[in-house]
Amino acid sequence: MRLRYLTLTAVAFFSAFPLYYSVVVASRHNSALAEVPPPLIPGGNFFANVARVFDTVPFGLALVNSVIVAGSISIAVMFFSTLAGFAFAKLTFRGRNIMLVITVATMMVPAQLGIIPLYMLMVKLEWTGTTYALIVPALVNAFGVFFMTQYLSRALPTELLEAGRVDGCSTWGLFWHVVLPAARPAAAVLGMLTFMSAWNDYFWPLVVLNPDNPTVQVALSTLASGYVNDYVLGLAGTAIGTLPLVAVFALFGKQIIGGIMQGAVKG
Repeated sequence: MRLRYLTLTAVAFFSAFPLYYSVVVASRHNSALAEVPPPLIPGGNFFANVARVFDTVPFGLALVNSVIVAGSISIAVMFFSTLAGFAFAKLTFRGRNIMLVITVATMMVPAQLGIIPLYMLMVKLEWTGTTYALIVPALVNAFGVFFMTQYLSRALPTELLEAGRVDGCSTWGLFWHVVLPAARPAAAVLGMLTFMSAWNDYFWPLVVLNPDNPTVQVALSTLASGYVNDYVLGLAGTAIGTLPLVAVFALFGKQIIGGIMQGAVKG
């Protein structure tokens, strides 16, 4: 038991130390990178470096854009994936298995193959340079549909749905009052994964957005694109850009742990 706790402590330390050290460097000057031994205590320049970040790039706008994009995509993916997962797991209709197989098969197609036609579509819709081009194509994805289908097929008893139908509940009523509460732990996990993926997305926002209307990842790329890299500036921006991810995990933490424990018990 003692060895187990020592192992968990070591894993937690080595996982958190890079984030901590980035804050340490972000609070000092670039000369701190060449110090031997390296500094391990935060300095007093963090807020000054953060101010330089906001002066160098429109980082405030980038944070707002990323929160709107990642939040909208996460909510939409949770809702539509749960809706589709309910249909595939518990409703009977012609072509259900074939449609599910086709949906899962799309996960094997590299996303880069669709960049050019997707960009052409955004140009026709006049959405280039706007967050619509980031949100609308990502409102639902195959992984979310497959994930919720697998979860609901095991976590949602068919008898519970039949009892609801006996009480006169419609299919939409079953989804709203029975399926959504049962799917909440898995939906929280899916929402966190989707938020992280949308927040860290770099390639598509770089292609479709303008430099004066960036997301966080594009803004961080701009900070690191100078002739001489200002590592302190980049790490200060990275520290700020990590905070929303920490907030999302703190918000969904109980649901995530509950979903993991429920899956472990069912397994």
